Amino acid sequence: MGLQIYDFVSFFFTILLDIFFREIRPRGAHKVPRQGPVIFVAAPHANQFVDPLVLMRECGRRVSFLAAKKSMDRKWIGAMARSMNAIPVERPQDLAKAGSGTIKLLDRYGDALRITGVGTKFTKELLVGDQITLPKDVGTSPVAEIISDTELIIKKEFKDLKALELLTSAEGSKYKCLPHMDQSAVYKTVFERLNAGHCVGIFPEGGSHDRAEMLPLKAGVTIMALGALAANPDLDLKIVCCGLNYFHPHRFRSRAVVEFSEPLTVSPELVEMYKKGGPDKREACGKLLDTIYDTLKNVTLNAPDYETLMVIQAARRLYKPEHRKLQISQVVELNRRFVAGYLHFKDNPKVIETKDKVMHYNTQLRYHGLRDHQVNIRLSRRHAVKILVSRVLQMVFLSILALPGTLMNLPVAIVARVISNKKAKEALAASTVKIAGRDVLATWKVLVALGLMPVLYFSYSVIVFIFCRRFDITLTTRFLIAWAAWACIPFVTYASIRFGEVGIDIFKSIRPLFLSITGDDNTIDDLRRSRSELQKTINQLINELAPEIYPDFDSKRILDPSPHDRPSRGASRSASGTNLAQTIFKSVNTATAPVGQWLGIDGRFEWERANDSDADDVFFFLNPTGTIGGRSRTSSWGAGAWTPSGDGTRSRSRSRTSSFTSGQIQLGEGFKLEALTSLPKDEPFAEVTRRLSLSRKQKHGLDSMSKSEDGLDGQAAVSTPPITVQNMDDPMNAVKPTEA
Repeated sequence: MGLQIYDFVSFFFTILLDIFFREIRPRGAHKVPRQGPVIFVAAPHANQFVDPLVLMRECGRRVSFLAAKKSMDRKWIGAMARSMNAIPVERPQDLAKAGSGTIKLLDRYGDALRITGVGTKFTKELLVGDQITLPKDVGTSPVAEIISDTELIIKKEFKDLKALELLTSAEGSKYKCLPHMDQSAVYKTVFERLNAGHCVGIFPEGGSHDRAEMLPLKAGVTIMALGALAANPDLDLKIVCCGLNYFHPHRFRSRAVVEFSEPLTVSPELVEMYKKGGPDKREACGKLLDTIYDTLKNVTLNAPDYETLMVIQAARRLYKPEHRKLQISQVVELNRRFVAGYLHFKDNPKVIETKDKVMHYNTQLRYHGLRDHQVNIRLSRRHAVKILVSRVLQMVFLSILALPGTLMNLPVAIVARVISNKKAKEALAASTVKIAGRDVLATWKVLVALGLMPVLYFSYSVIVFIFCRRFDITLTTRFLIAWAAWACIPFVTYASIRFGEVGIDIFKSIRPLFLSITGDDNTIDDLRRSRSELQKTINQLINELAPEIYPDFDSKRILDPSPHDRPSRGASRSASGTNLAQTIFKSVNTATAPVGQWLGIDGRFEWERANDSDADDVFFFLNPTGTIGGRSRTSSWGAGAWTPSGDGTRSRSRSRTSSFTSGQIQLGEGFKLEALTSLPKDEPFAEVTRRLSLSRKQKHGLDSMSKSEDGLDGQAAVSTPPITVQNMDDPMNAVKPTEA
């Protein structure tokens, strides 16, 4: 399959995402099947139209997402969605209308399915199969029978306490009428895409939101999977759950982690139950939905409320060893484990006491204007003054570099902020699940920028053209100068963004330096002691409770092993003659962490040890020399590059990822350490020893002693190249016999 409009549009949006986000890191992208039909199930849906773009960028497959028909009816959004092969879905909530009058539940215990209306028009506004929903989405139920304009029977009773409180009140409750939707055409389209070996994406929560936890999942995804397999039993369908974990999703230059689960295979038993229909069909859909929900919980962070999330993040920062910068994917995983532990032990008195201490510590940090990682900075006043002056000069220099692009794009920033806030208020008013409508902010910021920036840049080029009339140059030259200005402005804008964000990071470090010079030493020392005591309390609490829910828990797992526990390694030399082992394992002045810190006591690589910027803790770093250090990642163009292949997949360079799909561990931007393969189980270990021994003999010029020991006719002396980092792929392949 060759290039499609999808690929060009996807490439364009990849560039936009690289500009809007500071970093997007996939985790487990190698688990996504490269061929065959796949249903991508993504949650939480926290960023409206941006979510599918992020997922399409990282999954490496062409995906047709289900999109609300209401959104696709919009002129520009619909055009972009159709170019990405989106499948329109008409949702009942988009067609909901306020019902006349109010409804009541007169007999809660004797007849809980009978709804009585006051001033209602059930026969005109509802049909059997439609739904009635209560305010703030506290309850929804299908209509089973309409008796009159003021009386009807529902299929399932309202059980939520808030719903019952509304229905049993003296004045009754307002309600909305949701029409029954026939989605057979949508399912038919989905089945056709899957049978053709393509991918379909769905957000099973039913709509975007800005809550800290997932909403209840809709059953549509199970009907798609089971229906496709019931119609085509030979279909090799996989379900991949995707967790979209954002750090401040609506903010410009924030970070995100996209985590993929292991592919799920639907069992034939569920398909047979689905074919039977009736209760068996509902049971099959329920079981599959439970499996999908549990899998999504393993790749997402679900805190019960915002306050708990803040406490969890603070506790995770205190538990993390000092001076250890975690990858954002590790931050998400550690947060997830902390949430699971907190929910399991939230009634434990020690946990309650520790939570109160963490909240008090957070309050102290806000009062002093500090971040957690800045508390233990210890500098003499003289040294602090020196660093302060240096950083102020750096900040001023970077501000000057960022100023042109900032001023040129200030109108777009102001208009985008005003419009996005307006759209957030509108979305909040129309929704029953949103908290502040923040899930639409990023979408409208991107859309406004897409519409205004080309117009603004063209206006600047016209101004340049008019300004050139002052000089005695030809018309053609003026056009060329104006065109060059229009072409250069985007690059100036992006450079200003990068200069500006580094300058802001430096600005955040000014406060602790200023306190080191002018602050009260006793106050800062008290804060340090509080942090130290709280850190010990959290570590002891985790070491005591964690083994109950994580049997493989090891209190030393994310700590550096002591030097005598670390296995010794032979020195290997690279092609340039540099001692590669010494360079990688012992160098401490590189942008990346020593690989030795990534290794456990048994010498194996541990994911939890990988060292990179902690998006929630450390927003910048300075080299020991005091110069500004960039993040250890390659350019955005490398991450966005793609090449379509014959099977419809897109092969992309993931230079910023930490997936080990290529069999290499990338260290910073310069070194690649080849992964050692496992020993073949069908070959005796003595054979490996023999061949390595022959290799060493040849390396020392003892070729005459290296005769064939296999006892096979036609084979002569064994010729083996020296074992180096370049050719040490498999010990069994270290020596290969050559034909006589």
